[in-house]
Order: sequence, then structure tokens, then C-alpha cells
Amino acid sequence: MTRIDDTFTRLKAEGKKAFVAYVMAGDPDYETSLEIVKGLPAAGVDIIELGVPFTDPMADGPTIQLAGQRALDGGQTLEKTLAMIAAFREGDATTPIVLMGYYNPIYNRGVARFLKDAVLAGVDGLIVVDLPPEEDAELCIPAQAAGLNFIRLATPTTDDKRLPKVLQNTSGFVYYVSITGITGSAAAEAGDVGPEVARIKAMTDLPVIVGFGIRTPEAAEAIAAVADGAVVGSAIVGQIAEGRAVDEIHAFVKRLAEGAHRA
Repeated sequence: MTRIDDTFTRLKAEGKKAFVAYVMAGDPDYETSLEIVKGLPAAGVDIIELGVPFTDPMADGPTIQLAGQRALDGGQTLEKTLAMIAAFREGDATTPIVLMGYYNPIYNRGVARFLKDAVLAGVDGLIVVDLPPEEDAELCIPAQAAGLNFIRLATPTTDDKRLPKVLQNTSGFVYYVSITGITGSAAAEAGDVGPEVARIKAMTDLPVIVGFGIRTPEAAEAIAAVADGAVVGSAIVGQIAEGRAVDEIHAFVKRLAEGAHRA
């Protein structure tokens, strides 16, 4: 059982859906980013999704691309991201952290070294968007052997023939991408998402969390009502980009979390 498994068990017992918040590590700078992350659990975040900045983020829209660039310009690295998680863990031993990013920084560090360091830092799961199931031996299977959940994305174009392959080594939860395209590019619609979530849940016992295109408390509530939870990323990152104070960012996140928890 990982922290992610424990969180979903607790939420189910409480009759609540999960709220997942995405922020980019090191945006706008290391210290501010760490302060933001440390305050997310008190703002109602059940799982923290922490972006690893990368120079070629092909799945991300402009908002998260720019966040990654700001982080890189400020000197953020994979090393510093792991250090940030270790610093967070000094005060929080229970909130799951999922690293989301691309394979290149992990490959450059070396898979065995990365997994050892990630576990020591307090990482709970990985979302690596450019490693398909056909490459599971590369990172997915070693990660699970190290005790990390490997979370896979399913999309509106993942048909019934492809879905079992996507699910075969997935653990923790399934991340359903509610729209076709990049992050922050369209609005998620519960009427479209509901049947897709049901289709996935017919093939797996894992929770299904929906992300992309959720920007308001009302949208978080509507999407969480037809899934096991909702992810908000670009809307939060947009607040950071606008230079909002940390307490304002936390207040914004709290409203989103309350929306998801009402579902």
C-alpha cells in the first residue's frame, strides 16, 4: 500500500472525491514554489502533482510551458525538485506526491539512481507522458518494484482495443485526459467525461481521476461527480504566473478543492 492507495481508501470511507493540484516545481522560484507546495494540503489538496521542468514539454499548453521555462531560468533541476520534496516531507509524511514530466531528465540521471533518490525524497508516484506501455521495462516495472505507483494517462482516443494495454501495469490511479490536445486548451464537459470514466472503470478497479480543462470550483465539482476526483493544473499555475501572493494562491486552491469535495 502506498500513500496514494491510503488516500483513496480514506476518501472512500469519508464518501469524498479526490482533489489533485498540479504545480510546476521551481515556479516562480525555488523558495516560493516550496512555500506554495507546503500549503497545499491545508488548502484541501489530497494529492500533489509536481511538474518536473523540461525544455520540450510536448503535452503541455502555453501556461505550463511558460511555468517550466520560468523554473528552468531560475535554475530548477531534477535534483532540486527531489530536494524540494524532501523538504516538504520534513513537515508532511502523509500527503502523496506524484512527479509528472518527461523521460529525458530521468534517463540522464539513470533509472536506478533516480528511483533510489525518488523513494528517499518521498515521491509516491510517477506520470511520464512520453513512455508508452510498450516501454514498460524501461521505467514502469522498475518503478513499481521500488514501491512507486506508475500512473498512466488514458484519453478520448484510447479505444477499447488499446485500453487494456494502457491499464496493464498502471497502479495508484488512472489519469483520464478529458480533452484531445494540450493542457489548458479547452473546457472539460461532465457529459462527455462520464461515459468515458465508466468505460475505463469497467476494465479496472483503480480510481479514475480526470484532468485537463478544469478551471473553476463548479467545473471541479461537476467532473468529480462523474469520476473519482479532479485535477486542476493550468488554472493554478496561471495564478502563480500573475504574481499572486502565496496566501491568495492557497485561497484559490481551497475553493477548487471545496468544489471537488462537494461532488
